[in-house]
Amino acid sequence: MEKVLLQNAILHGALSLPPSKSAAHRALIASFLAGGGTVQPLADSEDICATREALQALADGSGVINCRESGSTLRFLIPVAAALGREVTFVGQGRLCERPIGEYLRLLPEHGVRCESEGGLPLRISGQLTAGTYAIAGDISSQYITGLLLALPLLTGDSEIVLTTPLQSKPYVEMTLQVLRDYGIEITEKENNYYIKGNQAYCRRDYTVEADWSQAAFFLVGGALTGEVTLRGLNPASCQGDKKVVEILRRFGADITADGATLTVRKSALHGAEVNVADIPDMVPSLAVAAAFAEGTTVITGGERLRLKESDRITSVVTNLKKMGVDAVETADGMMMKGGAVHGAALAGYNDHRIVMAFSMAALAADGETVIDDALSIRKSYPAFFEDYNALGGKAHVIYDR
Repeated sequence: MEKVLLQNAILHGALSLPPSKSAAHRALIASFLAGGGTVQPLADSEDICATREALQALADGSGVINCRESGSTLRFLIPVAAALGREVTFVGQGRLCERPIGEYLRLLPEHGVRCESEGGLPLRISGQLTAGTYAIAGDISSQYITGLLLALPLLTGDSEIVLTTPLQSKPYVEMTLQVLRDYGIEITEKENNYYIKGNQAYCRRDYTVEADWSQAAFFLVGGALTGEVTLRGLNPASCQGDKKVVEILRRFGADITADGATLTVRKSALHGAEVNVADIPDMVPSLAVAAAFAEGTTVITGGERLRLKESDRITSVVTNLKKMGVDAVETADGMMMKGGAVHGAALAGYNDHRIVMAFSMAALAADGETVIDDALSIRKSYPAFFEDYNALGGKAHVIYDR
């Protein structure tokens, strides 16, 4: 198991962030359905490799698609493969095999597709997806909605997605709609419904993937805790919901200035805040680290689905905070914590990229050294994270246990 040894340090300098993983997943699938065109730049992350390999398997007519540990790859491609009438077995690794796909197991058989599963992976599908009305809960995972939006324009006949509960993580669906528009697909949104015309064709084009706001969050926190960091290439008009992290960190007292596509954050005196993360659950590890160093109490709510990520991120975050001396408790949909003295500790990475990256920022300002296991889980989304961290002045040393 690889561990990373982290020492106190001050981050200072400028960084260009990697391309958005979320946007890249969507653009790669749209480009595949368009029959060509480039999608650049792409990070060499495990999740993006999973989508590229899965699309190649679809192109080759392979009967097995390995989604590795990528929930986006799995949930986006199940309805796409069904719309193409493919007989495919989806497999995966790690916690992906346990993550829910129940909405598809209910919906797809109602629309012409046979599903063979014991509740998770492996999943075997066969048959041709048919157009119609797709009633689905909006508060389970926006990835289901995205998968259907990608697939339904291909069908003969019009379709409608009807949300039976309020949509959470709506910015992710808005990102999907933007990518679809970029590829010439028309979707009409009205209240809780999406109307999708059938027999549409994806337009072939070259696509530029914008920088990743979710990765910006880690360095915004690191800069606010220790020094001064400038982040370049971020689109202020992006559909990425995680750009809201700037507004939230400012509520914590972070000194963040914006100049077009550039953000600069400086060491700040932080204070606690109340944050609802229903639309931005991936921001919780970073926000919790900021809260650990903030004066007063922070309450995070709206994060029920965090328990179904690469780890149970509510438990993972709170457990690590406690190890670092932070007064933190779990709630059903989030956590509460009081900022104060934070010390280094031996932490679990939980094979979760966002846990490792967030607590690497905590190590910057903690009293003493910190060690985090499962260090190379960062490869899932940000393989160059420790290189960028060290280039800004961080002190991270990956230890390879044999």
